[in-house]
Amino acid sequence: MQNDSPSIFRRLYDRVFPRMPDFFTLLSEQCLQVAHTTGLLVEFMETAAPEIGQQIRQDEHEADRIKVRNLHTLNEAFSTPMDREDIYRAIVDLDDVVNYCKTTVSEMDVLGVPPDKHTLEMAMHLKMGMDALVIGYGKLGRLPYSAAEDADTARKAERKVEKAYRRALADLFQGEDYINMFKRREIYRHLSNAADRMANCANTLHDIVVKIC
Repeated sequence: MQNDSPSIFRRLYDRVFPRMPDFFTLLSEQCLQVAHTTGLLVEFMETAAPEIGQQIRQDEHEADRIKVRNLHTLNEAFSTPMDREDIYRAIVDLDDVVNYCKTTVSEMDVLGVPPDKHTLEMAMHLKMGMDALVIGYGKLGRLPYSAAEDADTARKAERKVEKAYRRALADLFQGEDYINMFKRREIYRHLSNAADRMANCANTLHDIVVKIC
């Protein structure tokens, strides 16, 4: 009977106070998934290969699965190692980056718009920002104070996307091919929106660092 009492107590304790989910790992895994998608986006802008575009569309389904898993875990969690709202913001904004990547390649296909030097430049900066977030979110469970530098790197990448976006518009609105102008403008905006969501993730990372350090 003595041997059973600790396990009974443990089961009772776990029921009353469930174990805290490892949100550090969950967010790191989601960042890695998004970084993989942005890496494919760079490849697509370099090659215009239809099979890479299809991989990005498939990635969006996997990203949705991870988002739903993380949101469900958050909703069910008795306690969290960081602010719930920050976790929620990170989950949703990371997923939005993937959604904009998919929308970009899908509309390029539908509208018959091939990649150009501007889409490649924006995709490369987006990827560099996501690589920084992978490092930053990966540090939260071990060295959270140093993750602020990675958040700043990601924000700088977003600003580079915005500068590239403005240069792209300046080049685009030359001449009289208005149909092509409006098509390409939509593509450029999707990439800009993806970078905006990436910057939101960087801001959330910085907020988390401030709160837990």
